[in-house]
Amino acid sequence: MTTEPGRRAGLARGPGDPAQIPTVPFRPQDVPTAPDREVRAARGTGPRTGAGGLPVPTARPRPSGGALLLTGSLGMGHHVMAQACAASLEARQMRVRTLDSLRMLGGPGGRIGEAVFRGMVGVPGLYDAFHFNQLRTGGRVAGAIDAVSSRFLVPRMRDELTTEPVSLVISIFATGAAATSRIKPDFPGLVTVVFCTDVCPHRLWVHRNTDLYLVTSETAVRYVRRFHPSAEVAVVPAPVRAPFYEAPTQRDARLAFGIPLESRCVLLMSGSWGLGPLVEAAEALATAGVWVFAVAGHNAKLARKLAALAEREHRVIPFGFTDRIPALMAAADLVVTSSGDTCSEARVIGRDLLLLDVVPGHGRDNLQGELEKGGAEIAGRDPRSLARSALAALDRVKPPTRRIARGPEDWERSFGVALAQVGLAPGR
Repeated sequence: MTTEPGRRAGLARGPGDPAQIPTVPFRPQDVPTAPDREVRAARGTGPRTGAGGLPVPTARPRPSGGALLLTGSLGMGHHVMAQACAASLEARQMRVRTLDSLRMLGGPGGRIGEAVFRGMVGVPGLYDAFHFNQLRTGGRVAGAIDAVSSRFLVPRMRDELTTEPVSLVISIFATGAAATSRIKPDFPGLVTVVFCTDVCPHRLWVHRNTDLYLVTSETAVRYVRRFHPSAEVAVVPAPVRAPFYEAPTQRDARLAFGIPLESRCVLLMSGSWGLGPLVEAAEALATAGVWVFAVAGHNAKLARKLAALAEREHRVIPFGFTDRIPALMAAADLVVTSSGDTCSEARVIGRDLLLLDVVPGHGRDNLQGELEKGGAEIAGRDPRSLARSALAALDRVKPPTRRIARGPEDWERSFGVALAQVGLAPGR
């Protein structure tokens, strides 16, 4: 087998390698959905483990014994949070099903909502204006959106809970939170929880028939109480999926990907939509001698461009939508990304962040929140400026030698206390 000039033999890409197949088409089955009844019935009733295999106490469920998680398909962040919550609830022997509240709108409603959001994000300043003028303040346009979406979702939610009752509904998407608040009076004993990881939850997250809000900062507590002054609010760490607690060491990860052990390496990604100048930034970093894992997410056009770049620049290794992010983070010295759930995942593995200011509206709020946590810098959109910031960060950072920097204990403990607040006390 021949090797391209400048490429080590260990980097040859065989069939099936994500570097050779740069994108994985989005499939509905990739989104958390309700498991088949046969699968739910076959699940054991013995002790379970939560995130990272951490044993957790069992919650005594109410008579119906189940939980419904409502997510939404704008990107993958809400689904990721739902997956982490589901694992912790199932570890407490609660039956869990997860539904996409946007898809539950029926017809083209969900697709239209995503198209409108993408269109607004694509016009500089437009989504910022809408977010800060309407969503943040609870303006008339925001109220109209809330009412229209609930008109479609409420009947389907009512049918869902009548057909398969649950004790607990956790809304991880604002559309689901609005509909759940409206139907709560029809289901006595139903506990309703809203889980928002944004630094500044906007008006569409906050509804009067919500028993408990889960947020990840004290700032978020104040924003919830702006609209719901008497709200019960619990601050919890952002949950992280189990594979990130099982990431390999940097050495093992680099050997697996064929990256020289002493080289500088970054993971470059920007959510499932692949926002920002990722191709240009990857090329600038590779030209400076940095190995780059470049992840396109579900952005097929970006994946093709990254694959083309990799053909002429061997230090760029492209990926599409991939489940190998824990190993990629472990192999890298620095994670360059937009604000979102990726930040919490990188902190578990102990990697510093260089944040891209590419997500408007709530993304700018969340970026500031990540900067305040430390271990993060911010970069501009210009590719050369971004590359300079990354090179400077690489000179400062030194990944820890231990495999992971933090475990799941804080999340499991805080989540258990929050469940107790709504009558699902663990271990009783």
